[in-house]
Parts: sequence; structure tokens; C-alpha cells
Amino acid sequence: MYKGKPVVLASQSPRRKQLLEQAGIPFEVKVVETAETFPPDMPVAEAPLHIARQKAAAVKSLCEEDDIIIAADTVVVLDNTIIGKPKDREDAIRILTALGGRTHTVITGVVIHNGARETAFSKTTDVHFKPLSQEQIVYYIDQYQPYDKAGAYAIQEWIGAVAIDGINGCFYNVMGLPVSRVVEELEKM
Repeated sequence: MYKGKPVVLASQSPRRKQLLEQAGIPFEVKVVETAETFPPDMPVAEAPLHIARQKAAAVKSLCEEDDIIIAADTVVVLDNTIIGKPKDREDAIRILTALGGRTHTVITGVVIHNGARETAFSKTTDVHFKPLSQEQIVYYIDQYQPYDKAGAYAIQEWIGAVAIDGINGCFYNVMGLPVSRVVEELEKM
């Protein structure tokens, strides 16, 4: 309940669950598998918001009319190309090798439904990785197995402490949910 209304998180992400818990927002998780796809001609920056809307729409039928639904999608963008979740170990190595020594952008699209009202926004954070050795990349992948993470990494894990030497924007956005902005939007409702 948030100010008397039930809150539903339309995500299985343990990181999003953790962030809402840290913010003191009681919620329950409801998820319907959705294809995380977007039209090929859609600008990269709009894709996460489009996918978040799909996730919110998919769980709407499982919710009561006055439930607040929070859905989000996070993408990693390098050279105007979305880097998804790695398919396997080799793909994770390829992705982290490409990110090493460069700045990439993390964009999270968030949709909040409150009855018939929708609030939607995107948050952008730039992340710079120091150059990574193959030994560091292989160690991280073998120890943390980041196969369910966009960009093949989680900022709050070992690689964030060792390899990220700068961020411009919200740290929690890189984790998967710009929680301060979510709380701000919930307060407005």
C-alpha cells in the first residue's frame, strides 16, 4: 500500500525489488512474460519506455482498478546501439570488452499506472569503464554470471567497484530503477 493504494511491481528483477524495498514502498510482484521488443525504426532512447508500457499493459488484467502499477525496462547503449543481455559466456566477454575504456549510456524507461492515469518517463545515466583486461572480464563473468543483465554487468557488483571510474547521473538508474524519481512521481499522485 502506498497512501492507501496497493502497489504492483511488474518486474521479476531482484534489483528493482531491492530498490523499492529500500525506498520503503510496500508492493507485490505480478509479472506476465512479454516480448521485450520495439519497432525497428524507433529511436533507441524511446525503446525502454515502449517496453515498460508493454510490461505494464500485460499485468493490468491481473490487478484491481485502483492498484498502482510500476513497470520499467533498462537498456545499455553504446554507439547508438542497444546492447542487450548476453546470450552466453562468449557474448558477455564481447560486450564487456566493447565497454572497456569507454563511456556508455544506461536508459531506464518507467511507466506508472494509477487507475486510468499514466505517468511515463525515462532517466539517462552515462557510465565510464576503465580499460578492462581479459583476466578481469573473465573473472567477473565466471564469478558473477551476469547473463540476466543488460550490458552484461551490474554496477553494484565487483565490476562496478573495480572498473567504473565515473558516472554522470543516477546510480540507481544503472541498477534498473531511478527510485528517487519513482518516489517523486508517486508523491504527485
